[in-house]
Amino acid sequence: MCGIAGYIDFNSGSNDQILHKMLDTLMHRGPDDAGTAVWQTPFGSIGIGQRRLSIIDLSQGGHQPMHFGELSIVFNGEIYNYKEIKSDLEKKGHQFVSNSDTEVILHAYSEWGKQMTQRLIGMFAIVLYDHKRQEILFIRDRAGIKPLYVYSHNGLVLFASELKAFHQHPDFHKEIDLKALESFMHLGYIPTPSCIFQHCSKLLAGHIQYLQLEDRQFKFQQFWNIFSFYHAPKTKLNYQEAKEELHTLLKSACEYRMISDVPVGVFLSGGYDSTAITALLQAQRNTRLKTFTIGFEEGNNEAPFASQTAKYLGTDHTEYICRTKEAQEIIPLLPHHYDEPFGDSSAIPTMLVSKVARQQVTVALSADAGDELFAGYSSYQKLTQFQNRLNGVPANLKQPLSWLLQLAYQVTPVKYSSMKHKLFGVGQSLNKDPFLQAYLLHHFSGQTPQHIIKRCLKQNALFENKEKLGIMDLVSFKEEIDPVLATDYSKYLMDDILTKVDRATMSVSLEGREPLVDHRLAEFAASLPLEFKTFENRPKSILKDIVHEYIPQSMMDRPKTGFSLPINNWLRTELSFLLDDYLNKSALSKPGCWNVQYCSKLVQQFKASQLHFTPVIWYLLMFQMWYFTWMENQKEPFSSFNKMNQS
Repeated sequence: MCGIAGYIDFNSGSNDQILHKMLDTLMHRGPDDAGTAVWQTPFGSIGIGQRRLSIIDLSQGGHQPMHFGELSIVFNGEIYNYKEIKSDLEKKGHQFVSNSDTEVILHAYSEWGKQMTQRLIGMFAIVLYDHKRQEILFIRDRAGIKPLYVYSHNGLVLFASELKAFHQHPDFHKEIDLKALESFMHLGYIPTPSCIFQHCSKLLAGHIQYLQLEDRQFKFQQFWNIFSFYHAPKTKLNYQEAKEELHTLLKSACEYRMISDVPVGVFLSGGYDSTAITALLQAQRNTRLKTFTIGFEEGNNEAPFASQTAKYLGTDHTEYICRTKEAQEIIPLLPHHYDEPFGDSSAIPTMLVSKVARQQVTVALSADAGDELFAGYSSYQKLTQFQNRLNGVPANLKQPLSWLLQLAYQVTPVKYSSMKHKLFGVGQSLNKDPFLQAYLLHHFSGQTPQHIIKRCLKQNALFENKEKLGIMDLVSFKEEIDPVLATDYSKYLMDDILTKVDRATMSVSLEGREPLVDHRLAEFAASLPLEFKTFENRPKSILKDIVHEYIPQSMMDRPKTGFSLPINNWLRTELSFLLDDYLNKSALSKPGCWNVQYCSKLVQQFKASQLHFTPVIWYLLMFQMWYFTWMENQKEPFSSFNKMNQS
């Protein structure tokens, strides 16, 4: 695990000193080692570098950049099956000088070229310089677990694990992309490939991006896509056979993520997903697995459930109850660690549990993707029920009813915000193909109401139309819920959940690993009919039945909670100064993108507990705090927060 950064400068204006400054911003991702390599070519200057967190092969044998023949590489991530690949390569005559998975990638590319990606099980962001072809390859893992940003403007190409590295290059131009901002205000995150800055993008998951140095042209190639597995026929296995196959895959995915030369632990919330990982791993061990849970003085507290589970399974469990002030003190740090605007407030507890775990381990397993793979979110059940009602509307009435609903949306007063949003979503989706209808209903239910965004921003970018184009070949899906599951896996999981965990764990130099994001699990889950995932009307039933082989069902049957903190209450009380500092009219006018009068009205409604869609205030605050951190170069939070810390 590490942070990587570099440049391809066709103007030859970059140097090793700039590269070191870029890498210094990523020290939290790799405190154990650093390395750079710089070349002058007929096409310009090239520099690649890495900050290393030593996990596999702790010796200098794992130092990067690494070279083999006419190939050079920097790599962020882990290849869990590197020993099997190494064995295959040795049979072909390859000789190795280290025990590093990075060296295996170099040899694999020299043997199989770009097809090597099909053999990799793991998480990876790879930048590989092929000196012979004069070609740079940027490669990102199938689910987008590891981040990779690319900037290209005026003959300068930059890449890095985090955007903060770009700010160290004197020719990086910080221009806000208003379409990306609108996306953020709708979703609470910026969807790939968009980036908050113009001329900058996030590499798509499961893609290779090529840069030919001679003609300066970028080309893209996709090597994996979750949609193709939802388009394929469903499995012919019966429920019991499918459960046994899933059980085998889960064991393999979990055991792979235990491969390490440093201590490994597990984030244990007490829910089904983290319990599945913990139970599977502890059952195969004589030693006690280290597990970590964080609880809170306020908000949802799953710590008692996690402790009960840990005691039953016999893990070496650490529980930390976080004081309210500790959680609040994380908020000013969010814009630095999430150096794009990021609106998921569960980043706060994720950063805190990472800090607790890092005191004992260097690697922690997180249990994300279970809901996306096995239809666990309650919104999926609500969607299915609502769509069944819509399917009962006679076909000849759908078009006129859709028109009437959209007309009603136009004339409904803004003060009826909730009703207005529902009218918009149902009106847009009613007269659509069932697959598109399911996608649109789910899409609109999870985003900031359209009428709020239109008034917040001075300019609008038809965000919803761009998002509709993300659904491919709808007629090939087998079940109405499939486009929703595939989209949530490829968008929400990557751009919200996995981004949250990557930045939180890396903020304390902790490697986060994701067993349930193993691509083999995703492919198999896509083949399962919905009735296997919601057997007897139980969300995630096939996964739950596996967990019940390790822990009594009576211990697990409780409402799903998850991390939840009383953010809104804090913003109206102890943290109200954040709204006063960052969302006053003067501060709102700074970026030049807000309708200041309307945004100020939303803030006043929020303070008076009269605002229906309260997440918009958190999104506004997160953008403003990000803006003052990265665009105004504000080094410290506003003085009022400092005063609170001193009190």
